[in-house]
Amino acid sequence: MPTSSSAARPHAAVMSAALDLFAQQGFESTSVEQIAQAAGMSRSTFFRQFGGKDDVIFADHEVLLAMLRDDLSAPHDNPWTAVRDASLKVYRHFASDPQLARRRYTVVRQVPALREREIVTVFRYERLFDEYLRGALPGLDPVDAVSFAATVTAIHNHVLRRLIRGSKRVPTSVLRDALNDAMRRFGVLEEDAEPAPDDMLVAVFPRRMPAAEVARRLQHDLER
Repeated sequence: MPTSSSAARPHAAVMSAALDLFAQQGFESTSVEQIAQAAGMSRSTFFRQFGGKDDVIFADHEVLLAMLRDDLSAPHDNPWTAVRDASLKVYRHFASDPQLARRRYTVVRQVPALREREIVTVFRYERLFDEYLRGALPGLDPVDAVSFAATVTAIHNHVLRRLIRGSKRVPTSVLRDALNDAMRRFGVLEEDAEPAPDDMLVAVFPRRMPAAEVARRLQHDLER
């Protein structure tokens, strides 16, 4: 399976060409024909691949969302960890080319319609995580699912903004540590609750841990 960066790379060159034009002459004054010409493709090919000039700015998000949807459709031992790792995968993609991410950030902030599109795109990640947790953990309280999904998304966006707004590298470990702290607050960090192998199973779980996660861990340990 290709990585998130390699899968989105074919779109990066076209996005870069579009961002150059937007920066030089403004979003509204830039035509699809100009973007297609700058990217070395025909107008019809551009429309077939991207749809419109606003779509090209978010093309890598479409690739990432599709990839995460496929990844999360596979079985995972720990659904909470799967969501954390999905967030890390998205961050690695943007951290691999922070300059491109910064240029997009500048353009999006200047165009209200693009800002609204960005907000909707962020919500799509949150909804994907929410729906995945509900499906992976039958009986999970919907409040727990949406709370965790929103927390992961908010932390991800906070660290990503640090990367985009600053001039220094923000390693993936910063996001991982922050997400692990969040998992610890939810009582679902696997490293905090590994039982020692024994004939007798004694389970202690934080009161804050969702009941569906308690049931999943008990089932997992009993099967082992």
